[in-house]
Amino acid sequence: MPELPEIAVYVESLERHLTGAVLESVRLRSPFLVRSVDPPLSAADGRRVQGFRRIGKRIVCELDCDLFLVLHLMIAGRLRWQPAVAQAPRPGLPGKRGLAAFDFDRGTLSLTEAGTKKRASLHVVRGEAALRDHDPGGLEAVEADTQSFRTALLEGNHTLKRALSDPRKFSGIGNAYSDEILHRARLSPVKLTGRLAEDEVERLRTATRDVLREWIARLRAAVGDGFPDKVTAHRPEMAVHGKHGQPCPVCDSPVQRIVYADRETNYCAGCQTDGKLLADRALSRLLKRDWPRTLEEPE
Repeated sequence: MPELPEIAVYVESLERHLTGAVLESVRLRSPFLVRSVDPPLSAADGRRVQGFRRIGKRIVCELDCDLFLVLHLMIAGRLRWQPAVAQAPRPGLPGKRGLAAFDFDRGTLSLTEAGTKKRASLHVVRGEAALRDHDPGGLEAVEADTQSFRTALLEGNHTLKRALSDPRKFSGIGNAYSDEILHRARLSPVKLTGRLAEDEVERLRTATRDVLREWIARLRAAVGDGFPDKVTAHRPEMAVHGKHGQPCPVCDSPVQRIVYADRETNYCAGCQTDGKLLADRALSRLLKRDWPRTLEEPE
């Protein structure tokens, strides 16, 4: 799922290419994408783009007449920009993955979604008050001071993985960057927030800020003046996310994982859990007493 760094770079690229452009029409493969009724999607036709912003993991396109398009890419949604070519027809919806095409006077912005579960959504809202209903309310951790971060983190007693990826607590952080943040902070993903020492809270705040800033800068540099076309949750430069079985870049221990439902948590036992392996709910139940407890046991 595109998270804060990817969404931030999407927004910057959209602002660069489309601020001031006119949205001529929106073509849909299925009306299911649009999850709102009033105002209708047709109300956006002919409106000029005032700008773009990010709300959590949502991309907001601000049009004139106080109209907003709120796009949530969910797990597999992606955007592709194709500048207009003189006297050339509009590009069609791309293959089976194409969900929508936003036709501007400057070109076409296509929305695609891989897989059979179509989860991406588009809402049309009028006014700032209605737009606020789409804000989960999470703290913008990149700019947060120690006290505001601590307050958000310690509200309730949850695992660090859950707390970081809760959009009501922290804005825009999901599965991938929570793994990277916890590795940088040298904290276990299953440690409870209520058991954190003060220095661990500050260490987590610093890691959250630094990891998100670093990735925004890295993705921004990769895109340059173009448009993001390789948005993925698994990147070679990541320390642990998507790196199960590969050596940790800090201590060289093999990266471990916990799989639950359709979500995978990656961590380094050497850096984050004092060498202890965390129980995978599915596999540890199957193996029971044979489930290894430390890095040394499998050897």
